[in-house]
Amino acid sequence: MASRTDRGVSAVGNALVLTSVLPPTALLRVLNGIEPDIVFTAATAVPESFRVRAAIRRVYRYFQPADGHDFQKWQEVAPRFSGQVDVRSFGRAVPAGAPVWRTVESVTVTPHPGGAMVEVRAPSFVWGMVRKVVATLREVDAGRISIDRLEAALHGRTRLTLPMAEPEPLVLWDVEYPLTWEHTWAGPNRHQLAWEKAARDNLWARREFLDAFSTLPSPRRG
Repeated sequence: MASRTDRGVSAVGNALVLTSVLPPTALLRVLNGIEPDIVFTAATAVPESFRVRAAIRRVYRYFQPADGHDFQKWQEVAPRFSGQVDVRSFGRAVPAGAPVWRTVESVTVTPHPGGAMVEVRAPSFVWGMVRKVVATLREVDAGRISIDRLEAALHGRTRLTLPMAEPEPLVLWDVEYPLTWEHTWAGPNRHQLAWEKAARDNLWARREFLDAFSTLPSPRRG
């Protein structure tokens, strides 16, 4: 598997390598019959030397509810994570003795109605890194961490003790390789279509419930 995620984190894009005697189109059909909520969209032949974890880029997106956050401040802080970063403050179980450097291509914050999307792009990540980045944006926004302390941590001069953002809003969005996917998905089978319909119906029911709940009168006091 190209990327592992924490419990509660979702994935829109991921990749795996396997050996099969089936032709690619038949293999895609078989793989798409494993579980209706797991979709295999493309396949390509690779040499024995191919390493699935050697992706050139991974893209994560975190969907942060508004919760009173100042996303303009988040947008101002986010570019500071780009470049060579000491990740000792921004990961779990990272050795503490000396700076551990990783390259971050970009961190961007895009406001949406009701919240914002934080996108982090990098060749690789340490465990929990995106959740720590989001937690850092919250801490700076709340005034608990200064820009100077953040800069010192990013450049290996100090370490921060940071909480972890919740895993459920985090999605592994894409994993990229320097190759062409030669065989593509023919579209959802009937089991996948049924799962999608059930998921959409459940989402609609949840939204209706929340809308109704928000209009309930407050309980009387005293």
